Amino acid sequence: MNSDKDLSYILNHLGEERERYFNAVSPPIIQSSNFAFPDLASFRNAIKDELENTIYTRGANPTVNILRKKLAALESTEDALVLGSGAAAIAAAVIANVSAGDHIVCVESPYSWTYTLLTKFLPRFGVTADFVDGRDVEAIEKAILPNTKILFLESPTTFYFDLQDLEKCAGIARKHGLKTIIDNSYSSPYFQNPAKFGIDIVVHSATKYINGHSDVVAGVICASTEDIRKIFNIEYMTLGAIISPHDAALMMRGLRTLPIRMQRSHDSALKVVKWLAKHPKVEKVLFPFHESFGQQDLVQKQMRGAGGLFSFFLKSKERQDAEDFFHVLKAFLFAVSWGGHESLIIPTVAFHGIEGRPNPDTPVNMFRIYIGLEDPDYLIADLAQALDRI
Repeated sequence: MNSDKDLSYILNHLGEERERYFNAVSPPIIQSSNFAFPDLASFRNAIKDELENTIYTRGANPTVNILRKKLAALESTEDALVLGSGAAAIAAAVIANVSAGDHIVCVESPYSWTYTLLTKFLPRFGVTADFVDGRDVEAIEKAILPNTKILFLESPTTFYFDLQDLEKCAGIARKHGLKTIIDNSYSSPYFQNPAKFGIDIVVHSATKYINGHSDVVAGVICASTEDIRKIFNIEYMTLGAIISPHDAALMMRGLRTLPIRMQRSHDSALKVVKWLAKHPKVEKVLFPFHESFGQQDLVQKQMRGAGGLFSFFLKSKERQDAEDFFHVLKAFLFAVSWGGHESLIIPTVAFHGIEGRPNPDTPVNMFRIYIGLEDPDYLIADLAQALDRI
């Protein structure tokens, strides 16, 4: 995106050929599984390219195609695919670029289903992975083996918010002939565009900011035409993790307000973060745009904002204090995911005692919090009364 003018055009006009559907303001939902042909010649021509021609909605669909154009433009890539979940998007992008005997380098503490894909699913088919501190470019390069095919990034990560230097990582990957894939869910295409730093494939859990209304589960892959066709022809068409036309229409509705929602969430989060950082019962806060965050040079280089997700730690290390604080909160919903209108909180203590979730070293005094679209003063008041209880 080059300007607010470009952004407004993408969100409100790109791909929307209104003269083709009665000048309706909103695109129609083409809720059809099948598309008919008038003769053999037209079918034969269409079947040559199922990505561009509508034959069966498991492949291309007119409503979904409008959304694809918008998402590719938002991420400054040539094309995009929309899938049934963020996990599906990650899996399709990764599986398309490895074969038995290959190796993947991934940053530490990725999204849990990325970790499951790399440690439990792919090893069954002879693909291995190593996890490295993404803040250390030298460590990333040292982890590359002769059979490494993918460098998987997530910048920032979504509990500790560690950033990777995307430009340097892309350079290392090109040097070694690797494909770079990044999970850009945290920033959304509004606040960060990894393709501009040389990253090959950008994936999103569109359930979060892109949809933004907590009513659609979806995933996105943005990349070059070549990479998108490669994924579409095998993984997308074979595994069938598609999005419905109705959900695609809901996502376009969500995109209309992406800039407003993202900026509101970011500004409100920063206000809450600043308040928490000064509270005597809070040990520290992790938020890329707070002055205490350690990677400010990269934050300013790569990101234009951070949305509403951050973590904080109580000074008390007592499990009971963490539980007492959590149980008296009233304004925050206890739910996974994030990116919608509602503010959320996840205490890591909730996972302790559950095998494999999360790392047993995760401190019990840690909370991941998401600031939605509510009044930040309302949220601060709730945090204040809960902190007073411990």
